[in-house]
Amino acid sequence: MTSHTAPLTPAQVETLRQVLRRDGFDFEAKEHALFAARKGHLMVTVYQKGPKVLIQGKDTGDFIRFTLEPEILGEARLGYEEILQPDLFEPHFGIDESGKGDFFGPLVIAGAYTDGTITRHLMDAGIMDSKRIGSAARIRQLAAMIRATPGCRTEVVAIGPERYNALYQSCGNLNQLLAWGHAKVIENLAAAMPHCPRALSDQFAKPQVLQRALRHQGLTLTLDQRTKGESDIAVAAASILARERFIDWIDKTSTACGIRLPLGAADAVIQAGRELIARHGPDALAKAAKLHFRTTHLILGTPPPGEYPP
Repeated sequence: MTSHTAPLTPAQVETLRQVLRRDGFDFEAKEHALFAARKGHLMVTVYQKGPKVLIQGKDTGDFIRFTLEPEILGEARLGYEEILQPDLFEPHFGIDESGKGDFFGPLVIAGAYTDGTITRHLMDAGIMDSKRIGSAARIRQLAAMIRATPGCRTEVVAIGPERYNALYQSCGNLNQLLAWGHAKVIENLAAAMPHCPRALSDQFAKPQVLQRALRHQGLTLTLDQRTKGESDIAVAAASILARERFIDWIDKTSTACGIRLPLGAADAVIQAGRELIARHGPDALAKAAKLHFRTTHLILGTPPPGEYPP
């Protein structure tokens, strides 16, 4: 184990700070963190949001067993996951997406099938939510490992910008589009693993939206949706597979058009969009971007729907 996260109470945050000082950790500043501390092959970061602690490095397992659990959490969890969280180890599909909030690039929905043996293997390999992985190389490394795991069936559906724009125009609702993509991935996984009883996805809309999409595909398996679904190993694996396909598309398309397509929807994206049009013509934007974003109007200098020019 080289990475682990756990929620903390405010009192546990202060206890952890004192323990790290006692044990000779060197403290350093880190963005969005209450504090971060390093010692040898171990990095401990406590983030404001939560709060929660992220432990990284090859000494992660020892720190959890001998410091975090006995001195901070007051209970043993590591190695007892099957008892504490049995649903993680039951056969199920995990579904997640990437690219939903990015102006450039596709919407990618991915899924992974796990059971007890697969889940333990993926946990030991360091599988976690892709949003906690900053390196594209690490995303690709973990994605390859997921695909190589015996018994772990995977499925990826990528909706490129041109098709995305057409589908969005026809349904006019991102949640409907997401539900269609999730249902398609579950349908393909269920064809390969017909006896899997359950699917789990992060909740992106009212549960009925995805349930209707599954019924439309003729699927009757149990569907669970919850916020922070990436804490489930199958969903975390799906998030990595989706992110890999997304960054591969961004890298390939950036090379082809000669412009680095930034992630997100900030100022750098607006500049890149204008440069894309200047180099390749007005039709190029629809081939690279999700046009319903307000960013489109900022690039083109046109008022968004409902607004009028001064």
